[in-house]
Amino acid sequence: MLLPSEQQRYQKHLNLPELGAEGQLKLKNASVLVVGAGGLGCPVLLYLAAAGVGTIGVVDPDTVDISNLQRQVVYTTDEVGQPKAKMAVGHLKKLNPEISFDTHTLALDHSNARSIVQNYDIVVDCTDNFKVRYLVNDICVVMNKPFVYGAIHRFEGQVAVLNADLGDDRRGPTYRCLFPEYPNEMEIPNCAETGVLGVLPGVIGTYQANEVIKLITGIGKPLCEQLLTVDLLAMTSHKIKVKRRPDADELAHQGIAAGMRSTTTVTGPQKMSVHELADRLAKGEDIFLLDVRERLEYEMCHLDGAVLIPISIIPHNIKRIPTDRPVVVYCHHGMRSANVASYLFTQGEFTNLYNLDGGINAWAREIEPDMAVY
Repeated sequence: MLLPSEQQRYQKHLNLPELGAEGQLKLKNASVLVVGAGGLGCPVLLYLAAAGVGTIGVVDPDTVDISNLQRQVVYTTDEVGQPKAKMAVGHLKKLNPEISFDTHTLALDHSNARSIVQNYDIVVDCTDNFKVRYLVNDICVVMNKPFVYGAIHRFEGQVAVLNADLGDDRRGPTYRCLFPEYPNEMEIPNCAETGVLGVLPGVIGTYQANEVIKLITGIGKPLCEQLLTVDLLAMTSHKIKVKRRPDADELAHQGIAAGMRSTTTVTGPQKMSVHELADRLAKGEDIFLLDVRERLEYEMCHLDGAVLIPISIIPHNIKRIPTDRPVVVYCHHGMRSANVASYLFTQGEFTNLYNLDGGINAWAREIEPDMAVY
């Protein structure tokens, strides 16, 4: 039953014959997990909260950065450095105090994904991390939960409803039906390297929120067997038909098994904080500093003694990177360097890799405040 305050708040929904009180009650009783509170997550969270989804979970381990504010419209300048999940929930509670929120200021991984996802009806993939995206897919497949996929790149975006219940014991295509193979770490783009038009995640995230509302209320025709692509420069959109692979369930189970093995038996690249690096360098430790940015970035600022090997030419310069001493890989904010460190680890020779957490931007803020920043 809707309270009088809810009837007033959602009046425009109640006036829609397709939605009405019945649809609004379905929204009130629904629970949705939003993985990622960045560019896509911000509009998803705003519109799901405004629509009255009863319980919303937010998963994000990151903090607000000044460079986020061009597209992550939930946050404000004075919140730079604060946890995204907590800041987002704080704003959403002011937007709609009638609903409940769960705050998860951690990274979704194989150790916690099942216990978190099981508490929600629908998952919304708003991450820019491929490992998490495949994990969301695999967990949702084995737990028979639908998830709404969204992705952005420069001026283009994609939206789809994956693993949806089609009736008659059938489920729709999964993310592995679209992209069976995990991409090479060196092939993975990111906003820091390629850029993204600020309004793009607003458009794609709003599409995602729309699909969630349709799934919950049963109105309209969700993108259950279609991939929607949008190009904002050309102002065009296309729908691509997608079918579920016969081995979709098997691929998901294999993905989870592989992920569990990797977390228990393989030690990959580690994170190193800027303070730890500063301490170890001050003690005279022999550390190889690998700068994987572009030359123009390097010329603006770099760590003393760092060797520049841009990410695009890493595969052809592996022999320049030592295996007999610690290698600290860094970029602007730590995303490109994380990809490089993971790529180098897969080559089998490197057991000495560290990714500089926060990149040279964190070094400038916390260690060398006179350093040029960009």
